[in-house]
Amino acid sequence: MITDTLLADLHSHTTASDGRLTPAELVARALEQGVQMLAITDHDTVDGLQSAHEFNLAQSEPLRLINGVEISTRWHHFDIHVVGLNLDVSQPALLEFLEKQRLLREERAREIGERLAKAGIDGAYDAARQLAGNAAISRGHFARFLVDAGHAPNTMAVFKRYLARGKTGYVPNNWADIATAIRIIHDAGGVAVMAHPSAYKLSAKWLKRLLREFKEAGGDAMEVVMGQQTSDDRVLMAALSIQKGLLASVGSDFHFPGHWIELGKNLHRAKGLSWVWESDKWETRA
Repeated sequence: MITDTLLADLHSHTTASDGRLTPAELVARALEQGVQMLAITDHDTVDGLQSAHEFNLAQSEPLRLINGVEISTRWHHFDIHVVGLNLDVSQPALLEFLEKQRLLREERAREIGERLAKAGIDGAYDAARQLAGNAAISRGHFARFLVDAGHAPNTMAVFKRYLARGKTGYVPNNWADIATAIRIIHDAGGVAVMAHPSAYKLSAKWLKRLLREFKEAGGDAMEVVMGQQTSDDRVLMAALSIQKGLLASVGSDFHFPGHWIELGKNLHRAKGLSWVWESDKWETRA
């Protein structure tokens, strides 16, 4: 039975995309942190889910592990992410779509490497590809290389100097649109969630427009509670979820252990919201 005290974290990443922990290590850490319901939502891939489930089921007290994915989309030239939760990951259309997304990621990564090379930073693509291994390559892998190579002190600085819009290594996105991502998620039996809406640094007007158009395209929910978030932002997100008729979700967007973001940390839920796992759109899958 789901209770108000349930510690849920429905946004996390593994080495299947740009996380630092393997799927098994992520589940183990979630258990250590007392997380009771976890969604693994790697970028444009579900490759880590099988091993995560195998490890989880081998535990004496497994957590409730939810199949998820974080799909990259384009919206008015912005990179917008849509999380899919409770997916049937054997659904052919979903797998075909994610393979296309993987190819688009590869194209974009090669162009990022070329732009950085023109700016005097050689070997960025090869280094990022090596860091990614068999995973879908992302800007996060480039950020790790740039930090390790001494071009910036941390990941945040990398994006500000090299990978943000208008910077040397920025390449406009080539993803699917939001409506397509929502359709793919729904066809796989899942729930479509707007990921970290306040992270896009949109004006109030544009944020409301994003959420309105997301809802009109069939979106189900939005992340209201995030690990690294001010109390004012949490209040605003809660108000917007009610105003736009979107269910509320919660997630740390965990990538690796650190001081600022941790699985299940600071994910306190306010009362009076309709949580995504309590709705009739939520169907528990094996």
